[in-house]
Amino acid sequence: MIAQGGAADTLPAEGTLVVTDYQTAGRGQRGTVWEARPGQNLMVSLLLRPSFLTASEQFWLNMAVSLGIYDTLSPLLNDALRIKWPNDLYVYDKKLGGILIENSIQGYRIAWSVVGMGLNINQTEFPLATATSLQQAEPLPDGYHLPGLLSSLCESLERRYLQVQDGARDTLKTAYLETLFRYQETHTFSRDGEQFQGTIVGIDEAGRLAIDEAGTVRYYAFKEVQFVL
Repeated sequence: MIAQGGAADTLPAEGTLVVTDYQTAGRGQRGTVWEARPGQNLMVSLLLRPSFLTASEQFWLNMAVSLGIYDTLSPLLNDALRIKWPNDLYVYDKKLGGILIENSIQGYRIAWSVVGMGLNINQTEFPLATATSLQQAEPLPDGYHLPGLLSSLCESLERRYLQVQDGARDTLKTAYLETLFRYQETHTFSRDGEQFQGTIVGIDEAGRLAIDEAGTVRYYAFKEVQFVL
């Protein structure tokens, strides 16, 4: 979501982190609601000031955040974790977490971003069969230590954010594609209510998903195409 304007100077310092113990109506993409039980998951909002990015470059921030989460959790999941375009985390065919980034644009640059992350860690019961958690996928007798995971997550996010800032875009894009859900696999998608077969072959500079459909590559922005799981 992009907000025009915004009083960036009244916001807390870059890197400010807000951690929520639980939530009952967290916002996700397409108006979905994210529920989390008290003390069992990581629900974090991070304030950034990526003024080195233009509005058209905002997907690079999305890639950095997605990879930061991936770097933290993937070693615990035996390489089963994938980034589902544009901003979900999946273990096989189940959702482990999601990202919602709200940007404020001043001129043609991003003045500030609020990065919301919801990650299922120790919760094992969900209202939806399509949800999972770290504990469900790779159980530990006493569950996972949330403060330790949060510390590791912050370090990973900082490392990936600095890659964006330093212009290491080839490195970021290569890593993102290597971890992308259904990458280079033929799969069923939905477009305008109709299903079709296609193969994800990449993303463009704006973050649009490139799908090869019977030899023709088409590019889709967010909400223009959906996975049929």
